[in-house]
Amino acid sequence: MGKLLLLDIDGTLMNSKKEIPQSAKDALIQARANGHELAIATGRGPFMIKRVLSELNIDTFITFNGQYVVNKGELIHKEALDTDTLSKIVEYAEQRDHPIVFLTDERMVSTIDYHPDIDEGIKSLKFPHPAMIEDFHLEHEVYQALLFCEEADQQQYHETFGNMEFVRWHRVSCDITPGGRSKASGIKHLIKATGHGIEDTIAFGDGLNDVQMMEIAGVSVAMGNGEEEVKQVATHVTDHVDNDGLTKAFKQLGLI
Repeated sequence: MGKLLLLDIDGTLMNSKKEIPQSAKDALIQARANGHELAIATGRGPFMIKRVLSELNIDTFITFNGQYVVNKGELIHKEALDTDTLSKIVEYAEQRDHPIVFLTDERMVSTIDYHPDIDEGIKSLKFPHPAMIEDFHLEHEVYQALLFCEEADQQQYHETFGNMEFVRWHRVSCDITPGGRSKASGIKHLIKATGHGIEDTIAFGDGLNDVQMMEIAGVSVAMGNGEEEVKQVATHVTDHVDNDGLTKAFKQLGLI
């Protein structure tokens, strides 16, 4: 059995222009031809990665940082955020003028009609500012939420909602997921379905939401453009994503 390659998207597969370099596409094709399996591991939702999945012909993915996992097109795990806890976070955030965006498997919805931080953060993902729907989280399964506040304001959420994870992914935003849930927990669900052992996994990433994945994977590769904390826990550090870092890592590891 070949390796299971777990690929983050932003800053790992996609370069600073939000494009997948041709060198990376070629490397993935060759790795697959060499018997390795490809999977996406991202904080994005399923509806946000359709183009990537189609472009790379991948049907296995961990999304919402482990909250929604699909193997070969079949949903094998999903876990929505607790509605009561989410309501408390929304109320707390509203008192501090911190907007929130809810994500389901099909769309994103905002608690506010417009906010410049939401506009900045979501635009960095090449998506428009989401529409507002009042009390959306009370009637839909929300797998992840995005809290919009600056890093200095984040600690109060950790202290107030200790059973939840708040992981920064942007200057003005952090992901909200249940405590103990991450891409690492998503990997555990996935390998049960694929038959791989944890020692057969190789994780590639750059952001703070990749740290747990790096710690659990058999081999882990941090991109040269990655956060320092990610580089510290990874077993390998490759070049910048804009300088063919992914392809260089594949060659170094003998995948191609």
